[in-house]
Amino acid sequence: MMRSMKRHFNQKGVLLFFLFLYLTVLPARAAFLFIPMDETQKNHLKAYGIAFWVLQKEVEVSWLLNYRGGSFMFPYNKTLESECTIRGVSYQIIADAQAAAILQEISDPQVNMENIKLHKVPRIAVYSPKNKLPWDDAVTLVLTYAEIPYDILYDEEIIGGALPMYDWLHLHHEDFTGQYGKFWAAYKNFPWYREDVASQQESAQKLGFSKVSQMKLAVALRIRDFVAGGGYLFSMCSAPDSYDVSLSAEGIDICDVMFDGDAPDPNAQAKLNYDNCFAFEKFTLRTNPNEYEISSIDVTETRPKNITKENDYFSLFDFSAKWDPVPSMLCQDHETLIRGFMGQTTAFNKNYIKSNVILLGETKSLNEARYIHGDFGKGTWTFLGGHDPEDYQHLVGDPPTNLNLHPNSPGYRLILNNILFPAAKKEKRKT
Repeated sequence: MMRSMKRHFNQKGVLLFFLFLYLTVLPARAAFLFIPMDETQKNHLKAYGIAFWVLQKEVEVSWLLNYRGGSFMFPYNKTLESECTIRGVSYQIIADAQAAAILQEISDPQVNMENIKLHKVPRIAVYSPKNKLPWDDAVTLVLTYAEIPYDILYDEEIIGGALPMYDWLHLHHEDFTGQYGKFWAAYKNFPWYREDVASQQESAQKLGFSKVSQMKLAVALRIRDFVAGGGYLFSMCSAPDSYDVSLSAEGIDICDVMFDGDAPDPNAQAKLNYDNCFAFEKFTLRTNPNEYEISSIDVTETRPKNITKENDYFSLFDFSAKWDPVPSMLCQDHETLIRGFMGQTTAFNKNYIKSNVILLGETKSLNEARYIHGDFGKGTWTFLGGHDPEDYQHLVGDPPTNLNLHPNSPGYRLILNNILFPAAKKEKRKT
């Protein structure tokens, strides 16, 4: 009887030993965390936040361009795994051999994939007023949702020289021409409009400018220097075209009396210098103060009336991940046909886009570019039309989008591609 019990406990001990050995060896074999970014991902937006957070932990991240929707992979760590679980991000634990097989597949010159190493935590700034205005910024919404930190800058900080502290700057619902978004006709008697005008005029005087338009031009020029020096600029909604219009009108008064106290230069159109612009040329100013446009670049008022939420789409271009990694990074998505969304600037008329600009997304049948990119000096800029990818016609006073309802938004993914872009390091190809 005693021998039988002893044999039983010995067998149990052996089983416990092997169970312990299995549990301790498994993490050693499971050497990588793989975050799929195809349709199997439960929360695409927070997955970007995980990639950013891992970089903050000084762990290098592989961004696998065109592999399962632009997936992420990084060395296994229990803390990193736990964070994926906490944030509700889908992941897989894979061994060295599986990771090596993925990288081998990607390295095949016949496949349109690439492994881009993310190695740096981008320092992010968002250009946004201190006073509350009756609309929200899609970029700050998604940064907050994805738990990616950022700083708010506005005119005073930029004129004061803060931009060199950052790698990436975002511009959104802004008017760099000094016409206050041309909201005068519809909202001149609204308290928020009056407060915004007063606040900007006070800032201009404080910074030594006699007009808001002069202050905004100075800010635009500081941003241009930031990009020329190697900065990354991402811009949405009314900011892209108003920014280029401001640069083209350097030294020219294009503002009517209700905006700056005097009449505009009657020859302003002929004096525009398109060479100063990042993206646009040959456009025409819209000087009527009752018109909700600043130039012919935007298509909001000129596109066919039969374009609605149900049939408004734009397609992303397919680039060579190995030879054109930058546009490939910017277009990573689990869908290639993106639902359109309107804004003060909805899309860009292709007739006014410079020939050296890279088109990332377009509605070809309408001659509209929605998503464009280019280089300037040592840096780059990216412009995206529309205000909010999950709110088709965001109106003044509408509530902010609840991204808990849109964790897999293809449109918001385009924004987050731009967030990670400055962290990328293209590896030298072996010869």
